Amino acid sequence: MKSTTGQVGLFDAKTHLSKLVDRVGRGEEITITRRGAAVARLLPPEDRPRREPREAVARIRQLRTGLKLGAVKPGELINEGRL
Repeated sequence: MKSTTGQVGLFDAKTHLSKLVDRVGRGEEITITRRGAAVARLLPPEDRPRREPREAVARIRQLRTGLKLGAVKPGELINEGRL
């Protein structure tokens, strides 16, 4: 996965830190600026294993193999979720 780089001012970084951490968790690098000058960078950890989206989809498909709904029909589950 290729990382992307974003830039955010210090005030916005303090206000939206959890959102920035989510973005970094997805591989993005964030540069924090003060009055237009870079003062810090948020980077994803280097030791974190990176998985490709296709690998995640393949794992989900593998996990659902052999799962049975029994007597329940998919339409019933969908309608139940809409209530």
